[in-house]
Amino acid sequence: MAGEFWLDDVQWSAIEPLLPRGQPGAPRQDDRRVISGIIHVLKVGCRWQDCPAIYGPPTTVYNRFNRWAARGIWRRLFAALVEADPGGVQMIDSTTAKAHRSAAGGKGGPTARRSAARAAGERQKSMLLSMAAAVPSRST
Repeated sequence: MAGEFWLDDVQWSAIEPLLPRGQPGAPRQDDRRVISGIIHVLKVGCRWQDCPAIYGPPTTVYNRFNRWAARGIWRRLFAALVEADPGGVQMIDSTTAKAHRSAAGGKGGPTARRSAARAAGERQKSMLLSMAAAVPSRST
């Protein structure tokens, strides 16, 4: 499959000693595969459930990311990756969207509106309601 992300040997050797070991529960999936899947999802921006099957079950990929984020493991891993290859590629997403000059509001700015409490105290100005009250009903 095109566009997959895989940790190379240098990156993997930098973070492997920092991975948690001896956790209770079911045997873990291959760490390198799941971590590569997590980085793929974060890099591409897809939904967790759309993570390619080559990285493992999407639930496993999401749960590993979520649990390690709560424990602060990702900070240590990313710091180790930066130390391993300080000249690597760093990107910052600065997506911008230009708006038309009239997107902020119509000509003349915002209009003042009366509060509902003030309007409730006034006499009704609707012709339909005042006419319905004045005309007797024709039920014969």
